[in-house]
Amino acid sequence: MTQHHRAPLTALRTPSSLAFAALLLAGLACSEPTRSLAPVASASAEPRAASSSAGAPPPSAPSSTGATSVASSPSAEASAGALATPPALRLEEAPRLFDTDGKPLGQTEDRPGNSPAFERRMQLLFEAIVANDPTIAEPAFFPVVAYEQVKDIKKPAADWKHRLMKAFARDIGRHHKKLGPEPQACRFVGVDVDEKRVKWMERGKEGNKLGYFRVTRSTIRYTDPSGQEKKLGLTSLISWRGEWFVVHLDGFS
Repeated sequence: MTQHHRAPLTALRTPSSLAFAALLLAGLACSEPTRSLAPVASASAEPRAASSSAGAPPPSAPSSTGATSVASSPSAEASAGALATPPALRLEEAPRLFDTDGKPLGQTEDRPGNSPAFERRMQLLFEAIVANDPTIAEPAFFPVVAYEQVKDIKKPAADWKHRLMKAFARDIGRHHKKLGPEPQACRFVGVDVDEKRVKWMERGKEGNKLGYFRVTRSTIRYTDPSGQEKKLGLTSLISWRGEWFVVHLDGFS
């Protein structure tokens, strides 16, 4: 019997068959579904949205109370502050006591009135009475540089310090006691100056080298802790360059 020999399997793997298999695998790979790139597309969409609203203001951040807060610009705050806050009152310039060279300015015949500087000085005077601290009220007292020009005596500055200021400190203490056990609860109301009592004191009337306006028996009005309005005496005010100053608070001695 004639025997037939089978060709080995390796003989079937010809180059052409291998090429066909490679093409078949490539076709299968191309037919697989494409994976979604949604996350990448989503990430790239955010910059586009941001660029489209670049000209709009950023959203306001909520405050701790839940309300929306809007920050104002520094220029707007400065403008609002300029409108809301009046200029600071500088008592050393109301009136000015010295010229630009530091030389003391002289007296004028300007009649004093109820100026903002006078009102502020009277507030300081009451604060000094409440605290029993005369240094608080020094801006309300007749200036020593003016007293040196007014008083026709030897060493007027020493008289101002050792007589007038000493009496002023004593009178602050007297008025302090009149406020009662709760001075801090008392509130300043105002000052009454009787215009009918205002007089121009000519030179030599009170041992003075210069004239000045003087008014006596003025009063400080305040409320006590119960809200009742009361008064404290202001014995004598005299003028310097159109402003009132205290020279005797509680009596002339």
